[in-house]
Amino acid sequence: MVKPKVFITRKIPDAGIKLLKKSCDVRVYSKDQIIPRKELLKGVQWCDALLSLLTDKINREVLDINPQLKIVANYAVGFDNIDVAYATSKGIPVTNTPGTLEDAVAEHTFALLLAVTKRIVEADKFTRAGKYKSWEPMLFIGTQLKGKTLGIIGLGRIGSLVAEKAVAMGIDVVYTNIKRNPEFETKFPARFLSKESLLKTADFVSLHVPLLPSTRHLISSRELKMMKKTAYLINTARGPVVDEKALVAALRRKQIAGAALDVYEFEPKLSAGLAKLDTVVLTPHIASATIEAREAMSRIAAENILAVLNGKKAITPVNKGVYEKK
Repeated sequence: MVKPKVFITRKIPDAGIKLLKKSCDVRVYSKDQIIPRKELLKGVQWCDALLSLLTDKINREVLDINPQLKIVANYAVGFDNIDVAYATSKGIPVTNTPGTLEDAVAEHTFALLLAVTKRIVEADKFTRAGKYKSWEPMLFIGTQLKGKTLGIIGLGRIGSLVAEKAVAMGIDVVYTNIKRNPEFETKFPARFLSKESLLKTADFVSLHVPLLPSTRHLISSRELKMMKKTAYLINTARGPVVDEKALVAALRRKQIAGAALDVYEFEPKLSAGLAKLDTVVLTPHIASATIEAREAMSRIAAENILAVLNGKKAITPVNKGVYEKK
């Protein structure tokens, strides 16, 4: 019996690969780098199921090259790298990995918040350079979190977990979202505000929205001017949610106190001047980089593939309408 073929565009944790190898012919792109377009197309042409990464652009060209392609399982919660509408039109389920990385990203959000407000990176560089000679009363004075206000833009699972951690640390929470959430307000407690009021109120602004046409440059010059001069911006969502050129300009003018970013508008490229700012903490898109999260992502991607290859519905389809077509 011929085994179904699965192509994985880059090495991922073994949990999912082991699951797939039990019943499938599995090929993983051999080099530890973003797969070249030519190799991606060759792999898709060969396989029945594609396990892609958020760095892979899965557009019409990819989806058209193999009429037998049965599923695209994205190794990520976000799926803005895939032309989902076109995949749906072709009857191809697209899946993601929800419920796997929320805790990891929420923790990283707080790590960034603490790092930038406590000036951890600056102090580390200073100490390593041998500049620490004695305790000083004014050395690397930062910002205390307790008693301050955190503004959460986008109240999904991650935003809610960030709120939970904030309340435990004595931080007040305000939020803005497409819909008001009375249950959330009671639980934490938290106040619902418009985006504009939140920006004017919050000491720390944390972004937790998907990348959509409506959220691209959600934070730009206009919004940065609304923020307090003592405020900090944290982004662990998607890079293009922030207009980085405007952010660099605002930081240079000291319109806000600082920023901490895990994602970038032109990723992996940084906007001019961003890396030179001492008031910014930068990490290379690693918010979900825990053993637990990445293993869980690997498993759920594999489980989606196996379900579809066995004639069942995908477990976490992002295009549920694909089943209405059939």
